[in-house]
Amino acid sequence: MITLAVTANEAGQRFDKLLAKYLNKAPKSFIYKMLRKKNITLNGKKASGSEMLAAGDEVRLFFSDETAAKFHSADFDKVRTALDIIYEDEHIVLINKPAGMLSQKADGGEPSLVEYLITYLLDSGSLTEAQLATFRPSVCNRLDRNTSGIVVCGKSLAGLQEMSRLLKERSVHKYYRCIVKGEMQGERHLKGYLSKDHRTNKVTVSDRPSKDAQPIETRYRAIACAGGFTMLEVLLITGRSHQIRAHLSSVGHPILGDPKYGDPDLNDRCRRLCGVKHQMLHAYRVEFPRLEGTFGYLSGRYFTAPLPELYHRVMASANV
Repeated sequence: MITLAVTANEAGQRFDKLLAKYLNKAPKSFIYKMLRKKNITLNGKKASGSEMLAAGDEVRLFFSDETAAKFHSADFDKVRTALDIIYEDEHIVLINKPAGMLSQKADGGEPSLVEYLITYLLDSGSLTEAQLATFRPSVCNRLDRNTSGIVVCGKSLAGLQEMSRLLKERSVHKYYRCIVKGEMQGERHLKGYLSKDHRTNKVTVSDRPSKDAQPIETRYRAIACAGGFTMLEVLLITGRSHQIRAHLSSVGHPILGDPKYGDPDLNDRCRRLCGVKHQMLHAYRVEFPRLEGTFGYLSGRYFTAPLPELYHRVMASANV
């Protein structure tokens, strides 16, 4: 027999969802069959799987060791890298992701920020192998592989759910810094319509609505100009795929180093002169709204991720 104690990280979800995580090699039909036959019980009673779990609930699985080994795998290949932790508490972790790192695992099996995060939490003692069987910390927002900067991660179930909700509702303000072609002044609020070609994973921006196009809004202000380049601070009003990169390119100011929406000749020059190998786009600051309850301690707070040294080098070279 296996006994599982429901903790705060497992509470608030359906019983069958927890079972699917723990019995991660079992088909759903097997799980429901075990529930019907009372080989899996909740608080000593027969359960349907639709029950909402609470901290302190007890789950029992009347399995042999062979059955448990067949349907449950707690294997996790630890992958390590030094993470730039901007802020951490019991619920969330803010990480300054470097350009070149995936936010989440993609085809090909390359480790992502999620795997590095889990290893970090296991190594620090904030997460145990047993907890990992039913709860997986993860990122709440994603950045393109070659965009650097702040990624909000959920360390607890409550943190993962609340941060994901706030980001989805656009309640958390996300500011970016980027270097673009051309000299720009002042502030501007851009509006348009974005269409995505899923085959090429590329978007186009138009000033007129069309079928399947989504409205987008991007606000920016110029920080500094030098030698035909401008550093901008960008606030995402909406948050569509490749929005900042495509929107700025559509008005004649592509981001330096951008392979999809940038100026190829300028990109080549920046690569030769300054070593620019990716788009110069950095998630610089997050600002939390007024919050109450569990996350009231984050109310009105903001966090920044310092610009990579390359940004300063590029702007300095433009002054030459």
